[in-house]
Amino acid sequence: MNNDVEINSDRFAQVRNARNTETAEDYTEMIADLIKQNGEARAVDLAKHFGVTGPTVNSTIRRLVREELVESKPYRSIFLTEKGKLLADYCKKRHDIVFNFLIKIGVDIEVAQNDAEGLEHHVSKETLKVFENFIKENK
Repeated sequence: MNNDVEINSDRFAQVRNARNTETAEDYTEMIADLIKQNGEARAVDLAKHFGVTGPTVNSTIRRLVREELVESKPYRSIFLTEKGKLLADYCKKRHDIVFNFLIKIGVDIEVAQNDAEGLEHHVSKETLKVFENFIKENK
């Protein structure tokens, strides 16, 4: 019985960790997308995309600066650090794998887009590899 408690404890810890990193992952991925699309990422664009207020974006950006994922100066665009670029690239790849897996198993495209946003943060590397192999095998 005690072993079951420890296993469940580990599972909940993994979920908590995923929740803690989810915002940083979403922001770095979106900043990379905005830079690619518009040549820059602005706080106002992030607020619009995430449906949050400017102060919420500013607070998150300050946290990402402390975590050395972004660089931001007053009245300037937001830039990814090398560490932030690596995280954004990893998140984009993970998101694409989850999305494409859902499409391959017959999930409607709009539902797959919405579900991939949540699932991508909680899928293990092992499961992600299985998804990726399934996609390759079912081209």
